[in-house]
Amino acid sequence: MLFVYIGLGGAIGAIMRFLVSNWTAEHFVSAIPIGTLTVNTVGSFLLGLLYTVGLQTNVSDGTKALLTVGFLGAFTTFSTFSNEILVLLEQGRIKYGLFYLFISIVVGLAAAALGHGTASFFLASSKQKEQSND
Repeated sequence: MLFVYIGLGGAIGAIMRFLVSNWTAEHFVSAIPIGTLTVNTVGSFLLGLLYTVGLQTNVSDGTKALLTVGFLGAFTTFSTFSNEILVLLEQGRIKYGLFYLFISIVVGLAAAALGHGTASFFLASSKQKEQSND
C-alpha cells in the first residue's frame, strides 16, 4: 500500500514541480535556473517542516511516504540541479555555475532549518495550548 501513496504523491509532486518551475522561470529573469532553485528551496523548507512534524506527532507511515518520498521526491530536482550546473560550467559560465551551486546549497539548508524551526514552534505552541486547557 505504501507504493500507492508514494506513486500518488510522486504524480502530484511532478506536476507541481513543472508548474512552479515554469511559472517562476517565466516571471523572474535570471542568469541561473531560477525555477529549479525555487522548487528546491520550497522543497527543502517543506521537507524540514514535514520531517519535524513527523518526528513529533503520530503521522501515519502512508502519509509520511506520500508527502516526503512521493510528493517532495518528485517536486525537488537534484538531478536537474546537477545537470544545470554542469551545463553552466561547460558553457564557460563558471561564475554563474559556482554561484548557483553555492546559493542552492546555502538557501536549501536555510530553508530546511526554517522548516524545522517553524514546525517546532507551532508544535510547541500547540502543546502549550493543550496543557493550559487541561
